[in-house]
Amino acid sequence: MKGSTHLSIGVAIGAAAAAHYPFSIQNASIYLAVAALSALSADLDGPSILSRRIGKAAKRVHNLCMWLGVCCVAGAIYLYATSGSLSQEAIVLTIVMLLLGFVAKEGLIRNIIISCVGGAMLIGGVLLGWGWLIGLGIFVGWVPWLNHRGLSHTIWAALLWGAIGWGLEQHLELEGVALVSLLGYGSHLLADTLTPRGVKWLYPLYKRSIKLRL
Repeated sequence: MKGSTHLSIGVAIGAAAAAHYPFSIQNASIYLAVAALSALSADLDGPSILSRRIGKAAKRVHNLCMWLGVCCVAGAIYLYATSGSLSQEAIVLTIVMLLLGFVAKEGLIRNIIISCVGGAMLIGGVLLGWGWLIGLGIFVGWVPWLNHRGLSHTIWAALLWGAIGWGLEQHLELEGVALVSLLGYGSHLLADTLTPRGVKWLYPLYKRSIKLRL
């Protein structure tokens, strides 16, 4: 299912929530933002609308590392030729740049960047004492390393996301945020269930994909 379709469904859920609960511009904005993010978050396990800009940044970082690796090798050769020795720091830097530039894939760099974002959320949550932000940081830092349509596309991940939404609801004191979070995430799984590949809703307890054909 296309990311734009997931986003459209999420926006519809947010709009329905804004119409159902006591209306204000601020509340409507929160419902729309939470629903849209919830509908897209399961796809953090691969390239998606949510991580498109990060993917572009990862490509630039990958290219930069590749050229820095070349420069480090040239520099190491020059230093060895002129001084007859190399520092441990120079050797380690050269190896790291070569690995990131020529061995590591853009997807790996993308995952590292997203996990750093999740780590920042986690630290912010700890410093501020916001449990929901701690949970969100753990989710964002963990999901990119999963196989696509793996654990992030299960009922367990949906319940975890719903728990994060419940924490946000308690923090904002805004009724319906937890439900909107759960419905948004669930809409993603349901939409992917309608595709030929289906979704492993109960993985790892039940490892076969569940599909619905219309």
